[in-house]
Amino acid sequence: MDKQIKKKFWSRQRILLTIGGVLFASFAAYSLLFADRRSTLNAEKDKMTISQVTNGTFDEFIVVTGVVLPLRIIRLDAIVGGYVKEKVVDGGNIVKQGQVILKLENQNLKLNFLQSETEASRLVNDLQNTRQRLKVEKFTIRKNMSDLDFLTDQAKDLYERNKKLYNDKVIPEADYLKAKRDYEKLVSQKEIDLESQRYQEENAAMQIKQLEGTLERTQRNVQLWRETLENLVVKAPVSGLLSSIDVEVGSNISQGQNIGQIDDLDGFKLRVDIDEHYNGRIFAGLSGTFEFGGKEYPLEITKIYPEIRNGRFQVDMVFSKTVPEGIKRGQSSPIRLELGKATKAVLLPVGGFFSDTGGNWVYVLDKSGGKAVKRKITLGRKNPEYFEVLEGLEVGDKVITSSYENFGDNEVLDLK
Repeated sequence: MDKQIKKKFWSRQRILLTIGGVLFASFAAYSLLFADRRSTLNAEKDKMTISQVTNGTFDEFIVVTGVVLPLRIIRLDAIVGGYVKEKVVDGGNIVKQGQVILKLENQNLKLNFLQSETEASRLVNDLQNTRQRLKVEKFTIRKNMSDLDFLTDQAKDLYERNKKLYNDKVIPEADYLKAKRDYEKLVSQKEIDLESQRYQEENAAMQIKQLEGTLERTQRNVQLWRETLENLVVKAPVSGLLSSIDVEVGSNISQGQNIGQIDDLDGFKLRVDIDEHYNGRIFAGLSGTFEFGGKEYPLEITKIYPEIRNGRFQVDMVFSKTVPEGIKRGQSSPIRLELGKATKAVLLPVGGFFSDTGGNWVYVLDKSGGKAVKRKITLGRKNPEYFEVLEGLEVGDKVITSSYENFGDNEVLDLK
């Protein structure tokens, strides 16, 4: 008779199943309590730019582009209009002060000048004739006064004699009274003639003065017309480079029209375009540097143009010390424009990450370098090379500074 073998409860199979269940339960508990549930993305490390946070000097500056211009540009505007009779000098040539550039023709101006000159000649003749006439009249008055004085003296003598004879009862009263009336009449006539003479002299002086004033004004007018005619010959106001002349022979130009410009070659400046974002921080006297021929030359802002076009405004900068030799009009070059004094700061190199995060967060590598974790940060000032770090990063941290465009919203990057 066979002996029945009692089956063990903890069989090998049951033990294995129990161990497996315990392991599964432990893994599930670990996953619920301790596992990293952050979204993760695999990324290729060699395709990234990784920069280290450093402690250094923050220079607040921007890089702008300046175009070399002459220190002084003289516009050539037509003082008078006319058609171009002769073009003496073409653009691109050096001219000297007073050198003839253009010759214009204007028949109306010449006619007006001749009419004005004729009027002045007529007034000169009128003035001469008036002076001659008044001189003759003056001689006539003097002759009449001389005759009147003679008659008055005769009448006075007769009156005084008759008065004495009448008092001596030698002549009748009628003879005495007649002599008296004749004398008094001549005395009264002399007073009237003297008053008339003064009036005529004053009137003559006034006529002469009026004619002289009219003649003077007409002669000034003639001089103005003469100067206007001289302006038909366009001359260089200063010595320099005739950089442009925008007219041709036979073309008509109007008064005030710009016909070209002359560049004064005694010095140069740079015309600089600056983003309107910096409008409130730009002022006259702000310094910068310009590199030419392997050397740096200091610059200074001297003029700010307030008009903003396409989000930019312009300033003029001049060389603070020496002007580079060989510099030419129209050259363009980057300028380092200082916006403030250098200060110590925690620095993060500039990169494409900023356009994706706005500087609010970055991916920071862990100590192993195998993972990069998203971290919130606060950035301050910026120059073309560095951001100033205010919060969130420490010196020595390694940060992905290239673009985050392909990383989505993942919180962790698994670097390969």
